[in-house]
Amino acid sequence: MQEKDILQEEIKEVEKLLSVNKLTKENATFSETKGGFITLLLNGEEKGQVNVICTFPFTAPNEFLSVRTADDKAEEIGIIEDLLAFDEQTVAIINKQLEMRYFMPEILKVYSVKEEYGHTYWSVLTNKGKHKFTSPSGSSGSVIRTENRVIIKDSDQNRYEIKDVTKLTPKEMKKLDLYL
Repeated sequence: MQEKDILQEEIKEVEKLLSVNKLTKENATFSETKGGFITLLLNGEEKGQVNVICTFPFTAPNEFLSVRTADDKAEEIGIIEDLLAFDEQTVAIINKQLEMRYFMPEILKVYSVKEEYGHTYWSVLTNKGKHKFTSPSGSSGSVIRTENRVIIKDSDQNRYEIKDVTKLTPKEMKKLDLYL
């Protein structure tokens, strides 16, 4: 193979790597298997089981979803720019998988927050019931905050969400002040 041919092959490979395959309701059909997995039919070609991953899970949960092969390579098949552009059934199927992947109970009430020996101990009421968990103290990765929303990551990497801190009582806010 000549040097020119090798260079052209390398250029094609780089272009393939840099290209983004947009998945739309016109070219992609998602379905759910009996076992609850998602399969994809893309431009009439069966892609088999796929995983859907949020690229911006906290700031844009319905936008720029990466659809990847479900094998060990997890190669990207394409990007869903806006999930809400799909039909209701597809949105429901994908949201079901995303809820399992990104299970995140919502904190509705804060009973107590205590710091001791480098850990923060939380006692809260979530939309899934009363819960106690521990998070590392002083770790910038354990609390993610936007203007009014807070995500707390516990020691086991589970996430808990306070959707709007302004809706907490003044007493609850006082308990959180040192940790947010």
